[in-house]
Parts: sequence; structure tokens; C-alpha cells
Amino acid sequence: MISRGSIILLNGTSSVGKTTLARAIQDVSPTPVQHISLDQFRDGMPGRYRGMNSHSDEPGSRGLNVVPVDGVTQLRFGDVGRLTLRGMRRAAAAFAATGIDVVVDDLLLEPDFLRDYLEVFTGFDVTFTGVHCDLEVLESREQARPGRFPGTAAAHFKQVHVGCEYDIQVDTGRQSPSECAERVLAASRDLRSPSAFERLRVGGPSG
Repeated sequence: MISRGSIILLNGTSSVGKTTLARAIQDVSPTPVQHISLDQFRDGMPGRYRGMNSHSDEPGSRGLNVVPVDGVTQLRFGDVGRLTLRGMRRAAAAFAATGIDVVVDDLLLEPDFLRDYLEVFTGFDVTFTGVHCDLEVLESREQARPGRFPGTAAAHFKQVHVGCEYDIQVDTGRQSPSECAERVLAASRDLRSPSAFERLRVGGPSG
């Protein structure tokens, strides 16, 4: 019988350093870790469904639509976008089911996103990780990244953590990627019961 792989789920706002942390986890882990991210699945969508302020009659509104709202950038997921996210979560579970350890980086912008993870990852060891840094650091990183819209990180700064309860939280502004990775891996090896996901399944997402 194949042993299931473990799952590390990274949650944090845009530009907080989730992808850098995921790659650092791959680098320091003694065993192979598959990286699965929202960005990968967004980039795999047909271009016309990666909307930029798309109107309701355009395909972009059905996928992942970047919309300016009150001077900041918001992400809006249409029916195609939501199906893509559901597929991403199930792809992560499928990898772990083969015995491969997985690190997922995502933005849990809606309570239903977390609820779906709680269902799909049933039976797996999940280290739920909150990824943070100061807003000033976020905005500086955002400005330095091509293709990023000002205000995205600030708009999601608190929203992504609403209702979440973590096994471990790291600050990418105060520790290096490798230091954060070592802490997350240590937490995954010493995952205590009940884990954050186990507690959330009983009580439900808070907030």
C-alpha cells in the first residue's frame, strides 16, 4: 500500500513571498516536494479568461478577472475560474495520494475556498501555514514585480486570513526564505493533533 504524502498549504496575500517560500521548502527538504500554485493554474487558463477589468459579457469575467475597485485591485472569480480552483485543489490531493509530498501556495479570498480544502484534503496530514510580512514590505515588493497592480497586496492583506487557524505562521520580512522553510518543515514533521485542519473541520472557519 502506498503511503500518502504530506501537504503544506501556504496562505497569504499577493507578494508576501509564498512562491519563494515554496521553492525554499523544496530546496531544504530531504525528500522531493511538488509545488502547486494558484499562479500556475491561472497561467494555464486560456488567455481570454484571464480578464483585465472585463465586462460581464466577456470571457474574462468568467475566469479570473482583475478589477479596480475604489482605487485598489481585486480578483474576481467567475464560474470557469472557480472550477479551475477546484481542479487545482484536487490535483494537489492527487499528487499527495501517490505518496509525493506537496506544497501549495494560494490566496484563500473566500470562506468557500477554505471549506473546499477542508473537504478535499480529508485523510491527509496538512500543515496549514499563514505567511505574513509588514504592509510596507509588501508594497515595496509589489512595486518591484512586473505585471503586478498597485494595491493588490494591500487589498488582500487581512482578507486572506479571515476565518483561518494555522499550525504555524511565518514572517517573510523578518526571516530569510530558508529560515522560514526550516520552520515550516519542522512543524510539518511535528504536526500536533488536533491539527489546524482538524480543528477547523469541527468548528468551521471563524469570522
